[in-house]
Amino acid sequence: MNTHRIEELARRLLDTVPPALRAAQHDLEANFRNVLRSGLAKLDLATREEFDAQTRVLERTRQMVEQLEERVRQLEAQSKQA
Repeated sequence: MNTHRIEELARRLLDTVPPALRAAQHDLEANFRNVLRSGLAKLDLATREEFDAQTRVLERTRQMVEQLEERVRQLEAQSKQA
């Protein structure tokens, strides 16, 4: 997750903090960021580029499977005629 999104999430969390606790705003923001980064680092996430690359691989694989299925149908039809 990029830094901009982490900053936005930290700001949203800070907005939910009661006004009496806002005196510790900088500490809270830093803690929110650290907790978010730590939690997100533990997730097994793929980058957008990795996801897009795998999507292209999957599409090519599907096309190959469809071609092979068609070839099998043709061969089955030929063997039935023989």
